[in-house]
Amino acid sequence: MSTSRSKKKLGHVTFLGAGPGDPGLLTIRAADALATADLVVVDRDTRDLVTGQCRHDAEIVIGAADPGDRAKAIIAAAREGRRVVRVLPGDGVLLASLAEEADAVAKAKLPLEIVPGVPSATAVPAYAGVPVTDKKTHAVHVVDAGPDAPEPDWAALASSPGTLVLLNCVKSIGKVAAALIEHGRKPETAIAVTTEGATRQQHTVVSTLDNIDRDAAGLAPSGVAVVGDVVRLRDRLSWWETKPLFGWRVLVPRTKEQAAALSEQLVSYGAIPVEVPTIAVEPPRTPQAMDRAIRGLVSGRYAWIAFTSVNAVRAVREKIEELGLDARALAGVKVACVGDQTASAVREWGITPELVPSGEQSSEGLLADWPAYDDVYDALDRVFLPRADIATETLVAGLGERGWQVDDVTAYRTVRAAPPPADIREAIKTGGFDAVLFTSSSTVRNLVGIAGKPHSSSVIAVIGPQTAKTAEELGLRVDVTASTPSAMLLAEALADFGRERRAADDVLPPGKANRAKAAARVKKAK
Repeated sequence: MSTSRSKKKLGHVTFLGAGPGDPGLLTIRAADALATADLVVVDRDTRDLVTGQCRHDAEIVIGAADPGDRAKAIIAAAREGRRVVRVLPGDGVLLASLAEEADAVAKAKLPLEIVPGVPSATAVPAYAGVPVTDKKTHAVHVVDAGPDAPEPDWAALASSPGTLVLLNCVKSIGKVAAALIEHGRKPETAIAVTTEGATRQQHTVVSTLDNIDRDAAGLAPSGVAVVGDVVRLRDRLSWWETKPLFGWRVLVPRTKEQAAALSEQLVSYGAIPVEVPTIAVEPPRTPQAMDRAIRGLVSGRYAWIAFTSVNAVRAVREKIEELGLDARALAGVKVACVGDQTASAVREWGITPELVPSGEQSSEGLLADWPAYDDVYDALDRVFLPRADIATETLVAGLGERGWQVDDVTAYRTVRAAPPPADIREAIKTGGFDAVLFTSSSTVRNLVGIAGKPHSSSVIAVIGPQTAKTAEELGLRVDVTASTPSAMLLAEALADFGRERRAADDVLPPGKANRAKAAARVKKAK
């Protein structure tokens, strides 16, 4: 009789490059590998680039300092059957420990995969608006100019007509420039040095070989430099650092779920959004009225349901799903939404709203388009209005005037969130934020209540006139108001303001100017 032993299934190891700094530059294959990983081994500089792609239950650890020790930990995890992803900086191949770690995994006879990332040598110059080749220049020489790198052949590099890309060069940029001039490069040769490339802290200095040591003083110690005629193209091709809100730290005081889309749009304008919840959403203290309304909704009691917020949509949807039903439960009920964002939440549920304001996205705008009750054509005269406990009475009164019976039901409560961490509170008070967005009167009151007033150097942007009035009553200067009450249009209005500021001050971006002033104030106070 033969017996067979069950072998423990081996895991898998993927080595991947994280790219130069923008999480959006992760390759599709890299994102797929991260999404299925059990263990993700990162360096301190790569952690934030990949966490958004990992499973919520994935273990993310900072690897040991020694490549050999890292390899041992990776091998041990893979032998336990885990899918391991080792994240390397840049493309993962150049100036990384890939060879040593991957070779150890191969010797352990474990399945492995190598997923190269976008290389910093080309991506960082591209983000600085400096293509490394053009129709006249085809040769590119990439050199590690770091303090621990071997001395390159400066004579050969200086005599080459091609573009020179220098990595890890900022600390030694004066010596590098002097060596190139000494071996024949013209002192007036253009050079661009970019630090924190492909991030929203990116900063590029354009100079010449004979002046770069002076002009690059004070830059972060690590960066990428490009030497050659292609640097001249930056005047026309700079696209990343010229975004309207580039480098601005923008406070977004909303609930986490509501902030996501707004933060995404701010990122597209180059901003660094910092989400600080000022409102927490909780169920109503007495749920009976909501339960009765939902049963009435399902049984055909209502002609209309009016949603005045995304939270109201969520509250009704959760109640419907608790009954084991889906969007079909609203068949025959007309749906009205106060604005586009609320309408999007309804559409995500599979429902197309019949009414969204054609003008102002507010209760007033919704009433302007709402038809009067007609006892000949309307079989039902009742409207279900699920809303927050602090909502205004405008919609209830207006619908009543139009002949409708309104069941005004508290679907959720909004309560003040806990105060943010001490460093956030300090930044709010001292001008550490370049702008603060307010999407409702309650966010103004709550932020001031839990963190204090934003500093006068911060740009205050509000969603509409009522929010502006509340902000001014609390002593804030309102700089930006959205043309229509919409979070997306609020971000757009702030971007327009940023463009105007940039046009008026092309030497130092307003965001960096504000933070420099704030830092000086804090230092003086100490």
